[in-house]
Amino acid sequence: MKNSYSENPAYKLAVGTRLIGKWHQNRYKVIRSLGSGATGKVYLAESVSGLVALKVGVDNMAITSEVNVLKHFSKVQGQTLGPSLLDVDDAVINGVNLPFYAMEYLDGSELMDYLSKRGSEWFGILMIQLLGDLEKLHQAGWAFGDLKPDNLLVVGPPARIRWLDVGGTTLLGRSIKEYTEFYDRGYWGCGTRVAEPSYDLFAVAMIMINCAYPKRFDKKGEKPFNQLRQMVEESNYLGPYRSVILKALQGKYAYATEMRKELVQAVSSASSYTAPKTRVKPQKKPKAKHIKRKKKKKSSYFVEIFLFCSFILLAYILYLFGQMM
Repeated sequence: MKNSYSENPAYKLAVGTRLIGKWHQNRYKVIRSLGSGATGKVYLAESVSGLVALKVGVDNMAITSEVNVLKHFSKVQGQTLGPSLLDVDDAVINGVNLPFYAMEYLDGSELMDYLSKRGSEWFGILMIQLLGDLEKLHQAGWAFGDLKPDNLLVVGPPARIRWLDVGGTTLLGRSIKEYTEFYDRGYWGCGTRVAEPSYDLFAVAMIMINCAYPKRFDKKGEKPFNQLRQMVEESNYLGPYRSVILKALQGKYAYATEMRKELVQAVSSASSYTAPKTRVKPQKKPKAKHIKRKKKKKSSYFVEIFLFCSFILLAYILYLFGQMM
């Protein structure tokens, strides 16, 4: 199902709307909208136990499917993949029966907002975290499906990627339930819409491209992969990760662990990456000898500072990897 969402007025709830669960009698008050998906709308709501995220829909089957996914996530040993499930019930609003579920409210920043504020050095680290979580999801027999920045949140400290809407999660081997064209390999002519690890890894590569090009773009020409490759090759932001992204776009990784391993290597060497040099018009050399000595001394100083900063950054990255293992 293409995720071109148009809101169903039945679950378009106004701020201040109060819901009372038909079966569990838990009470919720809508504070504001958090986002929309193909199967419903998510609200920030007040409850007796604090703030929660409330997913409200009209299709019982779709809501039940998402609830089952969240329950399955909670059984994955040693990792919280999605928000914790808190309540499942129905509520009658304006005479319409609306199935809903309450889940943990994750207070954080959207991925691209976080990177714009904290700097590109976090880019590779967060992608490594995402790939580690995807590996656990794939081992449990699922593909995320509708993987995109809108469904990712950075919480912390320490900084940690968490997933939001799990409506597109699909059992491996089946057809993808939901997708967003920009992150879908079928749209770009790079594969099928069968739920498998490589489908999600293509989406990770597109998320990385999206971080370098914040405005999404449409495919052009008969060979859209060439368009993607050109954009990756022209981006200095993506330079250190170029080979990893291109391999993921071509489906050359069968497992998330393979892509994660190569991305770790790319991040480790990112501090020594230098962008291709552009030709600069040569300038006349200064004649005075004391000016030459001064420039040489200044250049040596900057090299020492660069090497020192690179060492500190590499040590910090290795420390974070140790925390994630």
